[in-house]
Amino acid sequence: MVIGYTTGVFDMFHVGHLNLLRRARENCDKLIVGVSTDDVVRAYKHHDPIVAFDERVAIVKAIRYVDEVVPQTSMDKFAAWEKLHFNRLFHGNDWKGSAMYNEVEEKLRAVGVEVVYFDYTQGTSSTLLAERLRS
Repeated sequence: MVIGYTTGVFDMFHVGHLNLLRRARENCDKLIVGVSTDDVVRAYKHHDPIVAFDERVAIVKAIRYVDEVVPQTSMDKFAAWEKLHFNRLFHGNDWKGSAMYNEVEEKLRAVGVEVVYFDYTQGTSSTLLAERLRS
């Protein structure tokens, strides 16, 4: 059985999020999704999410492609692997080639995990939606 894992804030859920979850589930037998806690979001995005954590979790749990939802309490994907033992990590290709993900790939490859990147959905993001709401 191939266990897949992906993470995200999933703030203001949009079609890009849906595309990621659908494509991930097409490439594994079980999909576990880590939803970033508010503390994690603050640490790397330097702002609070618009949608509360519990509501974001409820939305992701309701998506038919998702088999399990866990809180993402750290950006450390290797630590997540130590708990969840997934075989594939899925992510948007906007992170491919970054220093952070080069390190993630190296660590996970050493334990047999494949990192799979999907095309980022152009023209939509929670950041763009938030900017539109502010204008």
